[in-house]
Amino acid sequence: METLVENRWYTQDFIEPWWTPDDYQNFEYTQVPFNDPVQQAEWKNWGFNHFEPGELYGMPNDEPSFLKGFKEAFQWKHWSWQLYRMMPGTTIPCHSDTYEKFREVYGVVDPNTIWRAVVFLEEWQSGHYFEIDGTNLSYWKKGDFVVWQNAVKHLAANLGQTPRYTIQITGVIDNDMPEVTDTPEETDQGEE
Repeated sequence: METLVENRWYTQDFIEPWWTPDDYQNFEYTQVPFNDPVQQAEWKNWGFNHFEPGELYGMPNDEPSFLKGFKEAFQWKHWSWQLYRMMPGTTIPCHSDTYEKFREVYGVVDPNTIWRAVVFLEEWQSGHYFEIDGTNLSYWKKGDFVVWQNAVKHLAANLGQTPRYTIQITGVIDNDMPEVTDTPEETDQGEE
């Protein structure tokens, strides 16, 4: 499914999983505050008095070996990654990503060339929620992903009983729609 939102695209797709929970669950995830005070003020106006956007493990840490397959699948310029864990009770209200650090590190001038993918690392579980441009995504399968361009609004929550794990991949695409290749045939990881 491809959808055009205010001249910005998002799409949903699937890659065959090669990763296991041991590949992503045992890192030291860190709580990182959301970096857009304008959106935080808007959330307070909506009635959100407390928000914790989840925990990250990613750049500039050493790259885990299982990410090789993601690099092969998402062959984007200025490829970056963050593992994202949402513990039960965690929410991040509707927002657009700023890509502030990404733009600074890679010298990206035109934000419309920036794309983000969120890959669901596990099967959907009750209470795990993701929404993009007002469309609820639930009942996802391990390996389902959504890709969007720049400023598409989205939100996430974990109202369940177990952590929710995703990987966020960010990169630059010079054409209108990113290509995502099939899952790599050979990786250093075993298959499930």
